[in-house]
Parts: sequence; structure tokens; C-alpha cells
Amino acid sequence: MIWLVACIAALMLFAGFEMFLVLGVPAYLIKLAYFDSLPDAVLAQKMVGGINHQLLLAIPFFLFAAEMMSGGRLAALLGDSAQAGFRRVRGGSAYAAIASSMGFAAVSGSAPATVAALGRVMYPPLLQAGFRKEFGLGLIVSSAETALLIPPSISLIIFGWLTDTSISRLFAAGLVIGLVLGLSFAALVFSEVRRRGIKAAADSGVSKSKEMLKGTMWALGMPLVILGGIYSGVFTATEAAAVSVIYALFVEAIVFRTLTFVQFMHIAQRTAVMTSAIFMLLALGSIIAYFVVLSGLPNIILDFAHAIGAGRFLFLLIVNIVFIVAGMFIDPGTSQIILVPVLFPVAVALGIDPVHFGLVIGLNVCLAMITPPFGLDIFVAASTLNKPVSEIIAGVTPFIIVNLLVLLLITYVSGLATFLPNLIWGAR
Repeated sequence: MIWLVACIAALMLFAGFEMFLVLGVPAYLIKLAYFDSLPDAVLAQKMVGGINHQLLLAIPFFLFAAEMMSGGRLAALLGDSAQAGFRRVRGGSAYAAIASSMGFAAVSGSAPATVAALGRVMYPPLLQAGFRKEFGLGLIVSSAETALLIPPSISLIIFGWLTDTSISRLFAAGLVIGLVLGLSFAALVFSEVRRRGIKAAADSGVSKSKEMLKGTMWALGMPLVILGGIYSGVFTATEAAAVSVIYALFVEAIVFRTLTFVQFMHIAQRTAVMTSAIFMLLALGSIIAYFVVLSGLPNIILDFAHAIGAGRFLFLLIVNIVFIVAGMFIDPGTSQIILVPVLFPVAVALGIDPVHFGLVIGLNVCLAMITPPFGLDIFVAASTLNKPVSEIIAGVTPFIIVNLLVLLLITYVSGLATFLPNLIWGAR
């Protein structure tokens, strides 16, 4: 019966059904097939109770703040400042694209928002510098991945909610791994610059330098406030998200005077729609997690791992393969909701640090955003820059290889993910 349910889910996915139906219908079929005596009211209670969590309030707050900043002046000024800072470096526009993406990641937590906000700003300078259009497209799409690792990462918030892992520790680890990923992309840029003989841009002076400096200071002020408040214990991750909304509103409406009341209402509407979609998936994920617990599936997987002699290294390799394949066909948030409740108990039983496991999953989520055929950021970039999807896929290929190398590094060198959290709060 379970194979029939899986086939139905796959058919619904490829037929283009909405993801809440792709999750919801199979979940209800599993209930009918295996837990028929369970009252339907219990499912409703699990859905509501699953998302009745204070931590999840951070998601709409961070989304709201990101939408205000991407629609205002800060995103453009951040990109201009990065261009100015790297203007005398060979291939500086590419390094600027990575730096500005990482900077905006620290205020948005969303890779699609980073692509949409910075794509139009960063792409023309890459072409002017002499980079191939495919490489430029791949760089913009891939560097936005750092938003899924650098705090305030929404994907890490979801992992923390699913596994009851400390968000503060996940954020500290994500900051390190996000920097590692960004520096790895910079190494690929360095190779491309040398291979193609790209020169530094002519120094024509920097107009509006004071405005760019002002924008950069305000943009980078948000992560300092958020991370400083969380790590010092002044406020929780959820409270930090609320502070980020107030900060973004103050900067865009008062400091730069770019946010009107009408724009504010439109942004609130878009945020409400995005939040509703995310929370519907999370609610359905609560049902799936409940069925996983009832079925004892993690114990079955753990017994199988012991039977074949699979240790931590082999298990993590299997986890990576499963997430890479899943990321090719379903959005990474959904793959987390489905797979993490199954795999996390096994990981803990095998002695894998929860924060390390969370960052392995986080890098797989990054990879899924740029992996054909359904990488979300690929289509966001195609829409934002009006470019064919085939060109973007050709451009992201070398960045996928770099991402895989970083994934292997983080998978088997756990200290990269755990040393900063352990340094701040001590070993678990």
C-alpha cells in the first residue's frame, strides 16, 4: 500500500498539483490505510498544534523585513557599495556579487529574495567586466544560496523547529559555513578571472559615495543587532525577528524615505501570502512527522543501519544522496519536512551532533535551490533577468560542483560546523 501512496504522490507532483495537496492527499491516504481508527479530529489537532510554536513566528517577521529592504533602497545601495569596494580588483564585480549577496543574506534569510533583489543590480557589471553571461548568471544564482546558511536563515529555523535544536547554535554554525561557501565561490571566480584574463575596471570615481556608505552601514547594522542580541542573550530568535521588522521599517520609511503606506500594505500582503503557503506545508509536515513516530520508522532504519554495519560516515553519505535526489524534484522546504523527522532520530542515535547534522541538511537545501530541473532560484533568476532557463542551468554547473565539494568537507569535518557554537556556549 505504501508504494501505491508514493506513486500517487509522485504523479501529483509531476502533474503540477500544489505542494500542500502533494503532501496532504498521501498523508490522508496513509491514515486511511494504516491508522483508520484514528479520528480525523486528531489530524486537525496535529496540524494546528504543530505550527503553534513561538519559534515559527520568526519566519513571517524575517520575511516581512526582507521584503521591505529588497523593495527599498538598501539592496541597491548594498550592491553599489560592494562594486565600489572591489572596483580595483581584477574581476571585482564578481567578488562584489558574492559579497553583496552575503550581506543581503544577513538581512533576508531567503535565497529567492536575494536573487530578486540583487540580480538586476549585479548582472550588468559582470558582463561589462568581461565575464561570460552564463558564468554571471550562475554566480548570481549560486551566491544567493548563502542566505540559507547565514543568519537569519529560514531553512535553519525550520530545521530547529523540526528537531528542537537550538536556533542560536544553528545560526552560529550557519555563519561559519556560509562564509566557507562564499569563499569557495570566490575561489572559483579567481580561477575564471585568471583563465579569461579579466582586468580590473577603470577607476572612474565613485559618485554618491556617502549615500552608498550610509546604505551599507544601515544594511549591515541589522545583522549586528540581530546576532548581537541573540548571542548576548538580550532576546530570542523570535524577538530578534520582530526587531528586524522595526529596524527595516525605520530605515526604509524614516532614513531613506522610500517606503510609502501603499507600498507597505502591498509588502504586508505579499508576506501574508508567503507565510500562509509556508505554514500550510509545515502543518501538513506535522501530520507526516506524527505518522513517522507512530510507525516506528526511525527505529527500523536504525536497526537496518546496525545490521549492515553502517556507521556515521556511511549514514551521512546516504543522507546526502537522498537529499540531492529529492532536491531535484521537490522544493527544499518540503524535503526537510518529509525527511528530517525520519532521519534525525537515527543521526542522534549514531552520535552525530544535531548542529552538525543541521548544517549538512542546510547545505543540501542550498544545493537543491540551484539543481536542475526544478531548482527554485533558477526560475527566480530567469524571471528577474528575463533569461532562458537553459543559460542559467549551464551557468550554475561549476557552482554545483563547488557546492558538492563543500558539502563533502562539512559532512566529514564536523568541527567546522560546531566549533563556533561550542566556543560561545560550550560543548554539548
